[in-house]
Amino acid sequence: MDTLVALVERVTRTLAEFDVLSLTALPLPRRGEAVVTFGIIALLALGVLLTRFVARHRSGRTDIVLPALIPSLMTKRSTLAPLRHSPFLLFLTGLPFFAVALADPHTTLVQERSTFPGHRIAILIDASLSMDSAFATDQLGWGNTFLANVAAAEYFVRRRMEGSHRDLVSLVQFGGEAYIVTPFTNDYENILLSIGLIGTPEEFDRFPDHGTLIMRAISRGVQLFRTFDFLKTQGNLMVVFSDGQDTHAVYEGQSLDDILQEAADNSIPVYFIRTAYDQGLGDVLPDITWKLAVERTGGRFYPAADEAAILQAVHEIDALSAGQIEVTQYVAHQPRFSPFALVAFGLWSIALVLGLGLKQFRRFP
Repeated sequence: MDTLVALVERVTRTLAEFDVLSLTALPLPRRGEAVVTFGIIALLALGVLLTRFVARHRSGRTDIVLPALIPSLMTKRSTLAPLRHSPFLLFLTGLPFFAVALADPHTTLVQERSTFPGHRIAILIDASLSMDSAFATDQLGWGNTFLANVAAAEYFVRRRMEGSHRDLVSLVQFGGEAYIVTPFTNDYENILLSIGLIGTPEEFDRFPDHGTLIMRAISRGVQLFRTFDFLKTQGNLMVVFSDGQDTHAVYEGQSLDDILQEAADNSIPVYFIRTAYDQGLGDVLPDITWKLAVERTGGRFYPAADEAAILQAVHEIDALSAGQIEVTQYVAHQPRFSPFALVAFGLWSIALVLGLGLKQFRRFP
């Protein structure tokens, strides 16, 4: 019973596609083959009709062509006799639908919008020279502070994949300049691939700008949200993985407070995971400065001196309540032959049942 109900629902949905289809606007890439096939079948049907006509004409029965139109010649016939041509007419009616289905009609671009719980997450990873300092790890692999942060970012993305949410994630790598590695996407595998590509000692050594300007990276992150028109919407999130060793107190005339106020004004909370840094490399902005500035955005500052603290920060950020993500997907080719094929085979099935099931319909033509 459930199978029958599902079949009826499927047929109903298929026939409902006629409401949104315009045959004149549908591309028909196999139109030539369809026209040839239609012509061959039509000629065969006409040939059968003419053959039967000639055969009956020779036998003296000239009332064979649409006798329903000549009631004066019909005497004592069944009430169904005028309908004996119905199977053939149903066959002819279904033929154009079959030809259209054979021409492979499709819509070339379909826009679909989906809404689901999730975050818009910009991940910023520091690749400055100070990130080359040693950092003891167990779960996050081996190497320096940079590789530990890359592993933490990968761990964070994998946790998001395991949840029920569908995030839009972007990746920014920065030093003295900020580079967008991957713009916002819901393709987690693409993000993981990008993280894997930058997260090697060789790529770290090849990074073109080992300076440190975290404020530039945060400003670039805000611009990325603006580019995708994600400003002032629920569910925005910026996660910064850095040792916090920013030797610039001002960026393009803006202080740290100014940069982070721009994030706050556009509903982008910043979560800063500040790993341990080498104090011998010079002065840095003190933790209290970062903490106060970050918290004004609605985010949080995590002074993570070891691997356990990094993982704890990642877990807390992962547990944040999600907003609503609306994703627009574009399907380049969506077949639309099914409603036409369904009508054609439906008409032919009725013709077959009538022709084989009732003797009044067996006389053809």
